[in-house]
Amino acid sequence: MKDIKVYSSSTCPYCTMMKDYLTSKNVDFTEKNVSTDMDARRELMAMGHMGVPVTVIDGTEIVGYDTNKVDALLD
Repeated sequence: MKDIKVYSSSTCPYCTMMKDYLTSKNVDFTEKNVSTDMDARRELMAMGHMGVPVTVIDGTEIVGYDTNKVDALLD
């Protein structure tokens, strides 16, 4: 089982698309909403990112809505 986190915000349409995509593939993930969770925001900034979505699959960071990279890491 892969460790998957999605850093998102409440108003980000691409974040919703990423979460929906992972759900459609029956993939379990942890959502880290940087709008409501200050610890998640600090984690994201510590990784050097200011924007969302950032999806982390087993330590590999994917910036933006990139389903090709997600699929490559899930296989």
